[in-house]
Amino acid sequence: MTGDTPPAAPPPAPAPSGAAADGGLKPVLEHYLRAARRDLRWKLEGLTERQLRMPMTPTGTNLLGVLKHVASVEAGYFTDCLGRPSGIPMPWFEDGAEPNADMFATAEESVQDVLDLADRCAAASDAVIAELDLAAVATVPWWSRPEVTLGRLLVHVVAEYQRHLGHVDIVRELLDGRAGLAPAAPNLPGEDQGVDAAWWAAYTERLRALAEGARG
Repeated sequence: MTGDTPPAAPPPAPAPSGAAADGGLKPVLEHYLRAARRDLRWKLEGLTERQLRMPMTPTGTNLLGVLKHVASVEAGYFTDCLGRPSGIPMPWFEDGAEPNADMFATAEESVQDVLDLADRCAAASDAVIAELDLAAVATVPWWSRPEVTLGRLLVHVVAEYQRHLGHVDIVRELLDGRAGLAPAAPNLPGEDQGVDAAWWAAYTERLRALAEGARG
């Protein structure tokens, strides 16, 4: 399909704070997981299928592939590793699959297929997380110390999302110039500080001049 635009993701619930945060660590970790999912989906909004698939680094990093990867990895940790397989087919992780098959969508996989996969993986993960407490034991066979807890997995998966969100930030900016942390909080200087497109162009040129004047 062409010109597909992923639908906007719903906003996550507010992060627990104050007295609510004292209720435990689990809701805080769940908040950051939901926020990471939302922010990644936001970075895919408003692009064509061609842009979503376009490899933007020498190792092929592309937005649709990143979503496919992190959704699949999340479900693996929160379902298989906790003894509750999701049943979601993931042939890209099977024996004999080509290297990096989880990092791109094939011609047979549409944008909507990958969005649906991400939704299914999130739902499967959330169901397991809701059922268990942070001390629940998980087994990650490929880790050097396989026996861990749900709490450790939540931290690990949030870190996984955030690492890839850094990649996605750069790829999206290279594609069409959109930048920022999150829909309601770009966390960048704005017009109220006199910052516009011309300011950014001049700023970038100044940094380029500094780099060109450096040794090596």
